[in-house]
Amino acid sequence: MTPPHSTLADRYRAIRSATVGLCAPLELEDYQLQSMPEASPPKWHLAHTTWFFERFVLAAAERDFRPHHPEFDFLFNSYYDSVGERHPRGARGLLSRPTVAEVLRYRREIDERMLALAHRLTPELAGLVELGLNHEQQHQELLLTDLKHAFGSNPLWPAYAAGTPAESASASPLRWKSFPAGVRPLGHDGVGFAFDNELPRHRIFLEAFEIASRLVTAGEYLAFIDDGGYRRPELWLSDGWGECRRHGWQAPLYWSKDPGGWRVFTLRGMAILDPHRPVCHVSFYEADAYARWADARLPVEGEWESACSGREVASNFVESGEFQPAADAGSGQYFGDAWEWTASPYVAYPGYRPAPGAVGEYNGKFMCNQMILRGGSCATPAGHIRATYRNFFPPDARWQFSGFRLARDLA
Repeated sequence: MTPPHSTLADRYRAIRSATVGLCAPLELEDYQLQSMPEASPPKWHLAHTTWFFERFVLAAAERDFRPHHPEFDFLFNSYYDSVGERHPRGARGLLSRPTVAEVLRYRREIDERMLALAHRLTPELAGLVELGLNHEQQHQELLLTDLKHAFGSNPLWPAYAAGTPAESASASPLRWKSFPAGVRPLGHDGVGFAFDNELPRHRIFLEAFEIASRLVTAGEYLAFIDDGGYRRPELWLSDGWGECRRHGWQAPLYWSKDPGGWRVFTLRGMAILDPHRPVCHVSFYEADAYARWADARLPVEGEWESACSGREVASNFVESGEFQPAADAGSGQYFGDAWEWTASPYVAYPGYRPAPGAVGEYNGKFMCNQMILRGGSCATPAGHIRATYRNFFPPDARWQFSGFRLARDLA
């Protein structure tokens, strides 16, 4: 984690270096992998995060700005329609050129130009740099989740990191924390960085509820499977049952069963399923079906944020995350194990206004057909998660490190 007193230039160097560091275990062939349209190759992540600074900071700050390459605007634009046309998302894995070496040279050149500006940034440009750094941290997480999907699609089950998962302690008994009905704040308080979709802070009314002290574990989810959870349409939302049948879901993503029992693919390769760890890589539909089976429901995001208010933000970034749960996992951990599905659709807070210009496309235009997740996962960079962070994915998404905890109404 970057020290809080670091300058913006220090943070820039640390975060940019961390992205390259995540690629250290890769072979050259791995940089090109794209296992599905929703995922991107590592090489594209390295280039796109660099393009962000070039397009939104350098182009505005340099008097004699010249792009590193005239076609990079087309190749490495992600979804900014205001900037122009772009290469199809599902075909990023076809870009054998520029080479990895060329992309790394691109990063070095843009870094030199960015650091040369560090002493004369206007407040507006400094804000764009801060956004770009948080954007890069999001791509650090995506790089790992996309790589896991690519390696998990390989019959050889290659490992991203060496070693075997550490043993975890037994999960503590599930307890319920009660909250009375009342008006509560929701959203970022304005201290420190926040994405625009965390604002503005506002008040909501919540009926009395109770929420589980921990995430649902793999062992508990196995009971759902053994009770026919994937064969009982009465447990599922209509769209979810359709997805379940269409894709042949029978267990969470990366789970498999052989004569020796259940196994799960991790970033450290194939491992025996640990029943005490939080269940991970489930869709919103699966989480919702389990909750109905358990005579409970998923919390709405206001309940989740109220329940974790004042709790310490912890992260188990990839050095230990998927492989070693937090010390208090199972006894009140709200951060750093798995992103938690909520029952809330991704919509704007009252009074929300997207930023002017192309960066206004960052979050707001995706507020449709997505569900909110909270809490951060073992792949979320240290210092990047917070109580108000609103992650969002389509309800059928499974490749993210996504789990869930239960909630219930109180009379």
